[in-house]
Amino acid sequence: MDSLTRLAKYDRLVPRYTSYPTAPHFSGAITPNDYAAWLAALPDDTGLSLYLHVPFCATLCRFCACHTTVVNRPEPLIAYTATLLAEIDLLARAIGRRLPVRHIHWGGGTPTALPPASMRAIMDRLRARFTIQSGAEIAVEIDPRTLTEEAVDTLAAMGTNRASLGVQDFDPAVQTAIGRHQSLDLTARCVSQLRAVGIDSLNLDLICGLPYQTTAGVRDTVEQALSLRPDRVAIFGYAHVPWMKKHQALIPDDALPGPLARFDQRAMAEQTTQAAGYTPIGLDHFALPDDSLAMAASNGRLRRNFQGYTTDDAPVLIGLGASSIGSLPRGYVQNHAAVPAWRDAVRADTLPIARGIAMTAEDRLRRDVIEQIMCDFSTDLTATARRHGAEPGTLLDAEPALRAMADDGLITWDGSGLTVTPIGRPFVRNVAAAFDAWLQPGTGRHSAAV
Repeated sequence: MDSLTRLAKYDRLVPRYTSYPTAPHFSGAITPNDYAAWLAALPDDTGLSLYLHVPFCATLCRFCACHTTVVNRPEPLIAYTATLLAEIDLLARAIGRRLPVRHIHWGGGTPTALPPASMRAIMDRLRARFTIQSGAEIAVEIDPRTLTEEAVDTLAAMGTNRASLGVQDFDPAVQTAIGRHQSLDLTARCVSQLRAVGIDSLNLDLICGLPYQTTAGVRDTVEQALSLRPDRVAIFGYAHVPWMKKHQALIPDDALPGPLARFDQRAMAEQTTQAAGYTPIGLDHFALPDDSLAMAASNGRLRRNFQGYTTDDAPVLIGLGASSIGSLPRGYVQNHAAVPAWRDAVRADTLPIARGIAMTAEDRLRRDVIEQIMCDFSTDLTATARRHGAEPGTLLDAEPALRAMADDGLITWDGSGLTVTPIGRPFVRNVAAAFDAWLQPGTGRHSAAV
C-alpha cells in the first residue's frame, strides 16, 4: 500500500487524545457540587498540577483554535486577574487543605498579556494557598511579538523555568495568510532575553499544513528554528475547524495543502529535526537527548495531557480560568468558556464548572491503553486489563480495526501485544481511536488524523 492509498483510507477526523473520554462528550450532568466532592475526596498527599488559562491576545491569528479574544486595554486584564485570584481562593476552600503542587502551566491566549503586577499577584496567591514543591516546573506560553523586558524580569522573579514560544512558520507568505508576522530575528531576541534571566528550558511550536506552506518551506522554517537550539520542538498539524472557529474561514480552503502535501511536510519536518540531533517524542514532539522529555520517553514515563506530551505525572490537573479543563481520578471538569459566565459563577461563590464527565472503570482502562499507544506506540492489552482488574475481552471490540491496520502495515498485532510500526506512526491517532468506545464515526467534529 503506497502513501496516497494509506492516506485515502486513514486520514479521517479523529480526536487528538489529550484526554479520554474526549471533551465533546463532556456534559452539564457534572455540577459544581460534583467537582467539590471530587476535590474533597483527594488524599492528603495528592500531588497537583495547575493550569491557568489567560484567554487574551493582542491580535487574533487566523489559524488559532484556542479560547481567546483580542484585548488592547488593561482594564479587562486587571478584572480577569481579580476573578482568577478569587477562583484560586474558592478552589483552595473546596480542597480544604494545602496540597503539594508539582507543575504550574500558564497557557492561553497569551499569558504575558497580563500586566506584570497581575502575574506576580496570581503567583503569590498560589504560593499562599498551595505548597509549591522545590523543583516544581513553572512553564509559560509566550508570543515573542509582544514580550516586554518587564515581562521577562517578572517571569524570572516568579520562578519560571520553562517557556514555550509560538513560531508556526517563518515564510512571509504563510505569515500573511495566517495574520501573524514574526521574524527569526525577533524570535531570536526573545530567546536571548529569556536565557539571560535563567529561563533556558525552551520549546518552540511550529505547524505543518498552513496555507501556502510547501515542503521546502517547512524544511527552511525548521532549520531556522533549530538554529536557536531549543530543548524541545513541537510540530503540530494545523487543525482547520472553521465550523468551530469562525475566523478560520478567513483562510481560503484552496490555499491549504492537501493530505499528501501535509504528509510530506510532516515527514520533512521530522527528517530535518532528527538530522539536527533531536529525538522524536510521540506523534509531534522532539527533544534533545538529555532533555527530561526525551528521558521520560526512553524510560516509559512519558505522559499526555491537555498541553500535549509532558513529564507531568501528577494524578490531578486543576484548571483555573475561563474554559480551562481539569482531570481528577473521578473524571474531567471544564470551566465556563465565556469570561462573563465564568466570572459570574466565581462572584456567586460557586466553582465555575460548566460541564464534565464522570469516568467509569472501563473508561480508565481505555484511557490507559490510549495513552500507552499515543506515548509509547505499544501496549499489551492483557497486562493492562489485568492491572485494571478487567477481562482482556473488554477491549476486543477493537479487533476488527486492529486486524485491518495490521494487514495494512500500520501495526503488529498478536491478539494481545500491539506495536505501531514506523509506517504507522503518522496514523497513531487512528490506532488509538480503535479503543475509543465513545467515538461515533462521521459524527464528531475533530481534526484530520495526519
